[in-house]
Amino acid sequence: MRVYVPLTLSGLAEAYKTGELGAGPFVAHAVTPALREWYLSDDIEELEYAALNRAALASLRLLALDPEAVRRRVVVAVDVPDGAAVADPDRGLDPAALGEVRVGGPVQLARAAAVHVDSVEAEADVSAAADALGAADTGDDDAQFVVDGAEDHELLWFATQEIPNLVGLGD
Repeated sequence: MRVYVPLTLSGLAEAYKTGELGAGPFVAHAVTPALREWYLSDDIEELEYAALNRAALASLRLLALDPEAVRRRVVVAVDVPDGAAVADPDRGLDPAALGEVRVGGPVQLARAAAVHVDSVEAEADVSAAADALGAADTGDDDAQFVVDGAEDHELLWFATQEIPNLVGLGD
């Protein structure tokens, strides 16, 4: 099963140093039954993209909690064994939890298929979105517009071999 793990660049650097994305349990995103129902598509690529975007929003939430973090969303796509990631049926239809799964144990970074990261050009919009997230969550339409502005930036795809360069540990 492919899951999308939201991180920050500092979180990615830590995962690179330890070789693990998380000791578990931790939250990731995937194509869940609730996401399928919400998205109304049978196209697996579209559903995977929707799960990736849900993880990007979760990464934005991590940035909002860490004012020192570089203002770029990070999502690691990783394959885990079936059953290693489970959706909470009690939260399945909660709009805030669509696509959310709990990964029970540690996941080796070596299992990652790719890393998705904002471009440098997105930093200003991502920073503004992180700052506006709290107000958007309380229903402020102007703040939601700012948060949506970060979503206008497509995450860039990187091979796992590029992680050292992304986190400043490359040659």
